[in-house]
Amino acid sequence: MQLQDQLIRDDGIVLHAYQDSLGYWTIGVGQLIDKRRGGGIALEEAMYLLENKIRKHTKEVVDNLPWADPLIIGAARFAALINMSFQLGTAGLMKFPKMLAALKANDYEAVYKQAMDSNSNVIGDEWPEQTPARAQRVALQLKTNRWV
Repeated sequence: MQLQDQLIRDDGIVLHAYQDSLGYWTIGVGQLIDKRRGGGIALEEAMYLLENKIRKHTKEVVDNLPWADPLIIGAARFAALINMSFQLGTAGLMKFPKMLAALKANDYEAVYKQAMDSNSNVIGDEWPEQTPARAQRVALQLKTNRWV
């Protein structure tokens, strides 16, 4: 038996935040994240999680929108799609069919308009109203292919 196996056996492994036997927020294998007890994660751990999530959403965007090649639509536009997938989930991104159709047709004015017009999309949580500054930045990046 290795130390890692022993710690997993003794602490358990939980893939979501939970309260330990003393009521403190914990995650993974005994990783205290409760601020009341000085818990949290290291910056390196946060960046590792971020990179994993970026890889996951990049794959999902590629799988769902094979025409959205960054060499064709532009790297900043492609990143904007990943940003939307990151925030809304890939299923949420796919609820912007008019915006995606405009992007596929290279109609960038329409892309911006459709991204910002929650009434023209089928997403229920009105993305532009939910996070207006972020939606504005991402929509502008989709329109211009410039990092915003």
